[in-house]
Amino acid sequence: MEFDEFCKLISKIENIPLPAEPSQLKMSPPFRDILQKKQRHVMKHAKKAGVMALFYPNNSKQTNLVLILRKTYNGVHSAQVGFPGGKLEASDASLKEAAVRETFEEIGVPHHCIEVLRELTQVYIPPSNFFVQPYIGISRNTPKFLKQDEEVEAIIEIDLRDFINEENVVTKTVSTSYSLEVAVPAFNLNGHIVWGATAMMLSEIKDLLKQLM
Repeated sequence: MEFDEFCKLISKIENIPLPAEPSQLKMSPPFRDILQKKQRHVMKHAKKAGVMALFYPNNSKQTNLVLILRKTYNGVHSAQVGFPGGKLEASDASLKEAAVRETFEEIGVPHHCIEVLRELTQVYIPPSNFFVQPYIGISRNTPKFLKQDEEVEAIIEIDLRDFINEENVVTKTVSTSYSLEVAVPAFNLNGHIVWGATAMMLSEIKDLLKQLM
């Protein structure tokens, strides 16, 4: 879809209800509910983070969505695909500001180029004990991405048509942070398997966009 057309559609996004948790749960791993129940005693002390679902025109003026592949490290989200974003810092006035700041730090899109359109539905991540607040935003110009080498392995540019395509919703067996191999619902995007909380947030975004198309 041409980005100008996408912008006309997405201008109506504030006026429609969020698909919310029912949409997210379509892409929820089967073990999530059990983990969340086990985490109830620590959830009230959970950390907070903001992430950005950023849409933009590519060099051909077609609509893209940017994701990142995280570095391999000794942690629960090692080598996973996610949105640019990160935890709330003391210097951040809000989770939205944290998402915008981290988007600049991780992929180099300046603050003034990001137009935040809407807050989406919060997601709790049991393995890392985080509440993640996603936002949907646009950059009206084609970004010149610059990845943060310490944390980001690769920047992944997804064509909107591939994101919306139902054939890219799959079931895959993955290794979890609990050393279990489990079949989970996932998105297959540019050859990357996207599952867990990121897939849940993507599901809400996809259902939201489909209401506009």
